Amino acid sequence: MLFIANFIEIVYDFLTGSTNLSIADCQWIFGKEGFLFMKSSTQLKKDILSIDHRGYPNYKALRGSYQFGSYVLSIDHVQGDPFASPSHLSILVDGDKAGFPKEYYDGRIQRVTLQDYLTRLFGKALAPFSFKAKGSGKSGLLSVSHCGQQVLERTACEISGDGSVVLRFEAGFPANGRSVNAGELVKMLFEFVPEAVQHSLYYKGINHNALRSAIELAQDQQYIREHLEEKGLTAFLAEGSILPRESGISDRPMKGAVSFQCPSSQKVSFTLPHHGEISGMGIRKGVTLFVGGGYHGKSTLLQALEMGVYNHIPGDGREFVITDDTAWKLRAEDGRSIVNTDISPFINHLPNKKDTIHFSTEDASGSTSQAANLMEAVECGSKLFLIDEDTSATNFMIRDELMQKVICREEEPITPFIERVQSMYKDLGISSIIVAGSSGAFFQIADTIIQMKEYVPYDITDKAKETAKAYPALNIADSFPASENIRKPRANQSLKKDPRLKMKTMSTNEMLLAKDSIELRYLEQLIDTEQTNALAYGLKYLELNRMNGTKSIPELLDELESMIRKKGLSALFDKEYIRSGLAMPRRQEMAACLNRYRKLYF
Repeated sequence: MLFIANFIEIVYDFLTGSTNLSIADCQWIFGKEGFLFMKSSTQLKKDILSIDHRGYPNYKALRGSYQFGSYVLSIDHVQGDPFASPSHLSILVDGDKAGFPKEYYDGRIQRVTLQDYLTRLFGKALAPFSFKAKGSGKSGLLSVSHCGQQVLERTACEISGDGSVVLRFEAGFPANGRSVNAGELVKMLFEFVPEAVQHSLYYKGINHNALRSAIELAQDQQYIREHLEEKGLTAFLAEGSILPRESGISDRPMKGAVSFQCPSSQKVSFTLPHHGEISGMGIRKGVTLFVGGGYHGKSTLLQALEMGVYNHIPGDGREFVITDDTAWKLRAEDGRSIVNTDISPFINHLPNKKDTIHFSTEDASGSTSQAANLMEAVECGSKLFLIDEDTSATNFMIRDELMQKVICREEEPITPFIERVQSMYKDLGISSIIVAGSSGAFFQIADTIIQMKEYVPYDITDKAKETAKAYPALNIADSFPASENIRKPRANQSLKKDPRLKMKTMSTNEMLLAKDSIELRYLEQLIDTEQTNALAYGLKYLELNRMNGTKSIPELLDELESMIRKKGLSALFDKEYIRSGLAMPRRQEMAACLNRYRKLYF
């Protein structure tokens, strides 16, 4: 009814000459709810001023699309209260007006990088205006997705095949108490937002060299990632990289840090499309061991490799630290839920006769959780494990010679990782990068051994292998057992009755689906709250649409990835509007979220 009333009012004003609307201002567009009438910015200002000092819910009448010269502003969702979550708005700039070169969005890597760049640019331009409009609650807030050091695909900015740009952001509509403050909203939409748009969403108005550098860097990073396989590598660290971070709460590079140097025996080179030749340390497939004293840089290097699954922005210091993008940080996770997982290659013959081929528990131990984490990562296709002994269960990783003599093998249900790691590479093609500082037994099974000394790596493979000959040989497994457990989850029927299925996320630590908590705090490669949001929507989509007991977990992940690849992250939204707030998680984190879901049924 509101739409019809507005439509009649606008047509009447146009026919009687009492409006500045032109025919060009009045155009029909098709939306999810049917035909919507696009009004002009002039009409929007008139509508805003007409509800001044009325009750806050009157803001909802503004929902719709408005022509602002060279762009369209859409008010997609209006908050119900000045203290509630802010309103959702979006900007649409046609491709011909945006003017970005086609080669900057033609391929996925270029497109995601351009979207990331524009999101950062718009956020920087918008930030000085946030809360300049005054009022109660969230009045005056202007914000867009916060981007970290990594480049992620986000719903905050989407670029279509014709170069059109959609930028989504949030705004706190101003209020005096709980009544409309029209004058302040006019400032926000007619002064602040247009200036931010002008300086960020048009090619002619931005720094061409900086944008080109960002695109070319992404292409170079992708080139290395795509050529790791042919060089027999799992990772690459360029000479001169800055691995340490500023602090425990800052992901920016540490000032004055020692730059990375490459041992001559591990040196490899790439000839990149834009950067030209680059040299650094190539970590070969197989088992690589990093050792050394405490505080000499082992864990810092491993953390850089963990983040190497993502592309990084210029100036991060880790731009050319590139890791196989299926790499998984393997660690213990006391207390996690495990559902129907085959952990028998590592844990078997339990005293209570519990089945370890279809193992389930609500409260896993350190060793059991690490075994489950490993087998679940194998299931979803990971080809590299990153392991730090500091976050591993000791009895899962190794049993020393004395313990084996005192407690015979038949009395120990755990087959330690050290006995399986070589067969895991030989039979499954899965490499391992291990950081260790206390057990020399790893010298016997490692293909390459690197000592970190005062943040500088040294190849000590020959020396360590020679020293290890004086110690008894380890019991090494001949082959890695094939899993007989193909898991095909089915839907929770109680949730099927409620398609709304409420969700809540708490940073990268936890998410709720209905009333069920899913712990994510130990997923160390999950880096952004918006990724957690996407995991929640992805799990909800699988629960309501795909889990039927006929598809395995890898098949479900394939379908989810295929849908997002074709339709974008916005395909996960089930509302009538698309908002910012989602960032692309990896397949590995999606699988981990699914596996930690306590209502996973088989």
